[in-house]
Amino acid sequence: MSTLMQSVDERTSLAGANRLEVLLFSLGRNREDGREEVFGINVFKIKEVMNVPEIVRAPDMPTGVEGMVSLRGETLPVINLQKICGVDTNDKPGILIVTEYNRHLQGFLVYTVDSVERMAWRDVKVPPPMMANRHGGLVTAVSDLGDRGLVMILDVEKVLAETAGLFEDEHVFDEISQAPGNEATVLFVDDSAIARKQIERTLRALGYHSIMAVNGQEAWERLEKLSEEAELAGQRAKDRVQLVLTDIEMPEMDGYVLTRKIKEDPRFSDIPVVMHSSLTTGSNRALGARVGSDDYVPKFEPRELAAKLKKVLAEHDIHTTEKES
Repeated sequence: MSTLMQSVDERTSLAGANRLEVLLFSLGRNREDGREEVFGINVFKIKEVMNVPEIVRAPDMPTGVEGMVSLRGETLPVINLQKICGVDTNDKPGILIVTEYNRHLQGFLVYTVDSVERMAWRDVKVPPPMMANRHGGLVTAVSDLGDRGLVMILDVEKVLAETAGLFEDEHVFDEISQAPGNEATVLFVDDSAIARKQIERTLRALGYHSIMAVNGQEAWERLEKLSEEAELAGQRAKDRVQLVLTDIEMPEMDGYVLTRKIKEDPRFSDIPVVMHSSLTTGSNRALGARVGSDDYVPKFEPRELAAKLKKVLAEHDIHTTEKES
């Protein structure tokens, strides 16, 4: 496993170039036809890959959670991806992938790990509806590996929502106060359905309008269309959108490239961009700043997101019309 993790460590320098590295893994051979599908996780999320250690099992664990393991003094939940993804197999998982998502550590049980595959985000596509609905709707993107077939990239945030209940505190939105006198419009971009739902609820609690996109390419196309409409009306693009909130990891165009394009284009360069990601390390924040992001906020912290949006809009002296009663 050490050789694999060294490869992971050496290959995370592609962020910001619209490229990524994905750790490929299998959940086992299908019992009915013997087929073995390929899944993937972005290496930026991976802390360690190891043989399965002793799992402490407890009663009343959520569906798909096998128990807990202790790793260098820290206890983390172990999630069986075979069960979560509904893979019918006789193959027993033998590998634990330790991941970090938005300050939370957890382990994913898989059958085997294969290799680290280098991809361009432009070759990573939103899955067609038929594929998106497979495996409990947990496939957020796909890419063609040629002779090896398709790799399915999981919406891990949805996995965590369904197993660990990390994002279920409904009362948190009640604690967000509306921004008085402001009716800003925020273009938000995220490929995760769970993340989009939380963002939309946060913006609604603030009293802001929202425009949604599911990846960087779609967001860029929406901005260009809004700019054309604004120009015809004798306005600036900023009169139509006051802030862009973007995820980092997205099919077709990632958040780093989207941010750079916005900041390098005179039509949009005065629109503030806030990065919203479960990649919360200092290096990710620093890279975001280098491509021009105005701020950075971790995912699934609605109160922190609300405070950050208010702060950035105030810093850019963005005042919009009073809301109509």
